[in-house]
Amino acid sequence: MAMLGLQKLGIEDPHGSDRKRLVTFVEIDRCATDAVAVVTGCRLGKRALKFRDWGKVAATFVDVSNGHAVRIAAKESSKSLAKTMHPEIEGKNQQQMAAYRQMPDEDLFDVQWVKVDLGNEEFPGYKGERVVCEKCGEGINFKREVRRDGRVLCRGCAGESYYEVVDGR
Repeated sequence: MAMLGLQKLGIEDPHGSDRKRLVTFVEIDRCATDAVAVVTGCRLGKRALKFRDWGKVAATFVDVSNGHAVRIAAKESSKSLAKTMHPEIEGKNQQQMAAYRQMPDEDLFDVQWVKVDLGNEEFPGYKGERVVCEKCGEGINFKREVRRDGRVLCRGCAGESYYEVVDGR
C-alpha cells in the first residue's frame, strides 16, 4: 500500500531527499499502520503521520510540495481471490500472504486521486500558538482547542474526553 502510494506520487526517497514532501493519513490502528510508517518514514512525532480512526485498511499519501494526494484502500475481494489462487494452503493467513505476493496492485487495492486541504498546523515542523485551557490549566497545541461560550477549553473539558478522572488509585 505504502509503496504504491509513493510510486503514484513519484516519491523515490522518503527517508532521504524526499522526507519532507510527504504527509500520510492512516485509517486503522493495526499492523498496516506500522508498515506504512516504516516504508514512508512518516511518524506521529514528526507530524507527518496522521491517524483517523475509520477502521479501514486504507491510507492517503499527500505530496506537500505540489498538493497531489492519492488514497489507497485494500480491496476486500483480495481475500476471496487468495483462496482461489492457493486452495492447497490450509491457513487463511498463509494463503493470503502467498497470494498477495503474486497479485497485481489492481487486485489488491483501490486507488483514488483525492484532494486534502492541509492547514498550516498539519505540516511537519509547524510551530503554532499554544493556548491554555481555562478549566484545567493544561496547554493545548496546534489549534486543537474548543471555544465555547467565550472560553478556551481543551477537548476533554469540552466533553470530548476518552477518560474519566477517578479518585485515589
